[in-house]
Amino acid sequence: MANPYSNRPDSSFWKRAVAGVALEHFDPVLDVPFTLLPSDKIATAGSCFAQHIARTLVSEGFSYLVTEPGASEHNYGVFPARFGNIYSTLQLLQLFQRAYGLYQPQDHIWRLGDGYIDPFRPLVETYCSEEALLEDRAVHLSAVRKMFEECDVFIFTLGLTETWMAVADEAVVPLAPGVSNTSSGCEYKFSNRTVPDMIGDMEQFVAALSVVNPNARIILTVSPVPLIATFEPRHVLVSTVYSKSALRVVAEHIKNSADNVTYFPSYEIINGNHIGNKYFENDLREVRPEGVKHVMSLFKKYYLSSNEKETRSRPDTEEKVHLGTVENSVIFREMIEAQKIICDEENIDAQN
Repeated sequence: MANPYSNRPDSSFWKRAVAGVALEHFDPVLDVPFTLLPSDKIATAGSCFAQHIARTLVSEGFSYLVTEPGASEHNYGVFPARFGNIYSTLQLLQLFQRAYGLYQPQDHIWRLGDGYIDPFRPLVETYCSEEALLEDRAVHLSAVRKMFEECDVFIFTLGLTETWMAVADEAVVPLAPGVSNTSSGCEYKFSNRTVPDMIGDMEQFVAALSVVNPNARIILTVSPVPLIATFEPRHVLVSTVYSKSALRVVAEHIKNSADNVTYFPSYEIINGNHIGNKYFENDLREVRPEGVKHVMSLFKKYYLSSNEKETRSRPDTEEKVHLGTVENSVIFREMIEAQKIICDEENIDAQN
């Protein structure tokens, strides 16, 4: 019998594609079902690593969509709208549902000292009154709808399987009550999402997005950043491996089940055996600039065709950043250049 592997390309063999390749030349990207135009409005959401993607997109001249512009010191421009980190698949689905009035959580205001915060974006801003919070939330959810309806490409970085949700209605929050001294009158429970759970979340989201924006394309990635802490009764490394493995399975399933969805291997580029932690800072969590550069160089290589590369250049003005005004876009540019990465989950360890 003939060896069935005889005609496989070099990329199919570990020795030729991984062990025998210099770090700077490592390239696991093979499947690119669509490319992006310089004018495409790109929106990002997800865990902390998604901010690296957004920052690089802007600095390299991609059209980054921001539908809720404002001053950078109030977390405007970190994501297209001020929704903060979206760590889980259910949190993403519920953001869509809340934006379109399909889901209204019972516990929707938390206390922080003498002020009030939005439990679904707890680090965005502290409000002086419940009325101010509700008024700003209405503006925010309108911006979320605008993002979903106007984006040409939606990049979502899956980050965590571990979540906290209200016992009453399973409303997911990015941080458990008590973190950052917040308080809630409702009871919350810990939940570690399973693969079937998350597949169901993402299938519902993809279907819902296609209703309001039939032409939107989706790029999924998995965050390479390890868990900062686990609530499971096991070692944090074991929980990290489970979380990233489960998220990778979910991304693969959704990619294979929808024509407008693809997967970009940022997780593999950063965490592959060949890297040897060279792309992590000393804390073994934060991704070094060299790692981000490697990820984004491959993204640019494959998701912009050669003709598009020739027409794309680093913008001297802010025309490539879809913001309301030049003033707001300049503020956003300053925030990007400041290398500011905001991670809600870091507050979990800040008190220990």
